Amino acid sequence: MRQLWTPKTGIILGGLAFGVLAALMTNWGNPANMGICVACFYRDIAGALGLHHAAVVQYLRPEIMGFLLGAFISAYAFGEFRSRGGSSPFVRFLLGVFFMVGALVFLGCPVRALLRLAGGDLNGITALAGVVAGAAIGIFFLRRGFNLGRSTKLHTAAGWLMPVIMIGLLLLAIFQPGFIFESEKGPGAMHAALWISLLVGFFVGFIAQRTRMCFVGGWRDIIMVRDFYLFSGIAAFFIGAIITNYAVGNFAADGLYHWGFVDQPIAMDNHLWNFFGMLLAGLTATLLGGCPLRQTILSGEGDTDASVTILGLLVGAAFAHNFFLASSPKGVGEWGPVSVIIGIVFALCVGFLMRGKAK
Repeated sequence: MRQLWTPKTGIILGGLAFGVLAALMTNWGNPANMGICVACFYRDIAGALGLHHAAVVQYLRPEIMGFLLGAFISAYAFGEFRSRGGSSPFVRFLLGVFFMVGALVFLGCPVRALLRLAGGDLNGITALAGVVAGAAIGIFFLRRGFNLGRSTKLHTAAGWLMPVIMIGLLLLAIFQPGFIFESEKGPGAMHAALWISLLVGFFVGFIAQRTRMCFVGGWRDIIMVRDFYLFSGIAAFFIGAIITNYAVGNFAADGLYHWGFVDQPIAMDNHLWNFFGMLLAGLTATLLGGCPLRQTILSGEGDTDASVTILGLLVGAAFAHNFFLASSPKGVGEWGPVSVIIGIVFALCVGFLMRGKAK
């Protein structure tokens, strides 16, 4: 049994289970082809807290609380909780802002790109090409000494802050006070029962912490060091999702999905900006050291730099919807292309200027 159960086996089974659950979340109430989307869910949370006023995307998504708290429990159970921080937090914050801008121009994070493809939306191919291109550019900088500086050990209480905040958000989701915004229509009004979302979040957070799962890091490791460990989890996730969609009838004649580029749920088919939006997402995630799922898991392990990145994601979502950067099924937002170009220029400057040892 020890020979059969290896880290590679663990991430494959974990990715497979994650893919199955992500596909099923759509059938349990989440939006079509958005069973799990980490960027979209942070956007919905930002709306629920009043950081933006796009009425159709406001909901305290329990999956996010579950991801982080599941990772927190796992990290403590296995002695891996380490409170640390101080690795260029403001740069990380801005990279998080621009990651979210790129993701909302595409309308999804790298997790949703795979889910959209597994649900027949071929725009996922363009998005994944963008993620890989962004990761490749990031690797160019990594090979030339890019780093955001070392994090240092902090007081344990500092690492507890984000888990405590997530507990607070969960209580708000349960008791629904009047000052929390919640969509009455649109994607924000589509959600699974709270207990289902929370349990799925806990499970995914736990396995993601144990396996170091990352939906950008897998592409990075293949290109940079020819290591397929993280990618095996990505591949298993996709296989689990597409098999589940066929098994539950989502591709039936009267099902949720069909193959093609147009008329896909909560999607737009501008290939140019789908590509460049996700190129920005792949580049910023590579410079940050992980996708939003990975940042959430790291925050649950006590990494305050990852917590600052999460704050950047929330602010980026607010900017994207308050200033017409985010796309919609009607097409690219008015200022979306400009914001993506600015984000790419910023990320390139960070990559060029932050090479070598921090002084």
